[in-house]
Amino acid sequence: MGELSFPNRGCDPIECEKAMTGIRNNRSWRWPAVIALLVLSGCGRAPSFDVLGSFFPAWLVCLAAAVLLTFLVRWLSSRLRITLAPPILIYPSLGAFFTFVLWLILFH
Repeated sequence: MGELSFPNRGCDPIECEKAMTGIRNNRSWRWPAVIALLVLSGCGRAPSFDVLGSFFPAWLVCLAAAVLLTFLVRWLSSRLRITLAPPILIYPSLGAFFTFVLWLILFH
């Protein structure tokens, strides 16, 4: 069997140099890149907890505490015979509320 040959898919060196010069001289991409670097530089280190060598994000700890607080509110409302209607909206909203409040209190 003979060797497979591929046609020259490259470009002429003069044409390649012209194309690269056009890319180098095009400055329209530089300002968006600089702005993106300045804006994203604030995304440094997220607060996290070290639990037995594994790092857990702080929002996960706030979510776990919020679930416990939501169960506490449910238990208290049932003991006091307070009806919260509709529960499918109330309890997830309470969980989100407690998560956000704990995050703001503990980490900001």
